[in-house]
Amino acid sequence: MEFISLFGTPKREPTVFEKIKEAVKQTKANFTEQIQDLVEGKKEIDPEMLDDLEAIMIGADIGVATTNEILKSIRDQMSRKTLRDPAELRSAIKEELRKILNVNYTPPNEVPEGNPFVILIVGVNGVGKTTTIGKLAHRFNSAGKKVMLCASDTFRAAAVEQLEIWANRAGVPVIKQKAGADPSAVLFDALQSAKARKIDYVIADTAGRLHTKHNLMAELEKMTRIAKREVPGAPHEVLLVLDATTGQNGLTQAREFTKSAGVTGLVLTKLDGTAKGGVVTAIAKDLKIPIRFVGVGEKMDD
Repeated sequence: MEFISLFGTPKREPTVFEKIKEAVKQTKANFTEQIQDLVEGKKEIDPEMLDDLEAIMIGADIGVATTNEILKSIRDQMSRKTLRDPAELRSAIKEELRKILNVNYTPPNEVPEGNPFVILIVGVNGVGKTTTIGKLAHRFNSAGKKVMLCASDTFRAAAVEQLEIWANRAGVPVIKQKAGADPSAVLFDALQSAKARKIDYVIADTAGRLHTKHNLMAELEKMTRIAKREVPGAPHEVLLVLDATTGQNGLTQAREFTKSAGVTGLVLTKLDGTAKGGVVTAIAKDLKIPIRFVGVGEKMDD
């Protein structure tokens, strides 16, 4: 039974699924509804329809290579007479996209008992790394896990302060040093402290680096070596944070970070701010990296 006060019906918080559904509304309008318009009233799938379909998919940032592969599968189904009706085209494309996204899933690495699960967060500036760290800390903390943040972005002014704000919101400790300190030294301190305090998760921020800055990429490789030396199997997860609104440039970033940092998973942020969410399919297809999380807003639970 629901009570109605003088101020109206209490507002129900949307579920995670509802938030994601709302976030991809623009992509749905740009992609799914265009396909629906394309097949509306048509009696057969002809070459012109496939050309229009190609333009729609590339326009949604699915990428040329991935688009070509999907179209090849569609043509194969047509030649085998298993796909004839234009009305079935949307379902066929959905199935192809699902295959691409599902094939990449790999579970996170196991951690020997008594050691923290170490996560490195990497990506260029402005993609939402600090926000992502805060949300992950809140998620793990809410699940009853002991979480520690590591302020290894000593390069950017105010980075440590921003991380401290999110740490306070999530109710977790943060290990830091002065600005300009060696990021690997901060990570070393955090891992030593985490082992002593029986911490379950260490989430390390890193300097937002462009994939063209080789010295910063080398620094990332050093941090990976330090983590491996201090905790068996670490880093257990290297999450690349990508802004969904950057389109195909996100694929270029993902390639370079994968080379230097051994990226194991993706976090796609600002999915609620783009009509071209298809880039996630292009990255999944090209790099065979699973999507671990998507960000759909600024709140802790988004």
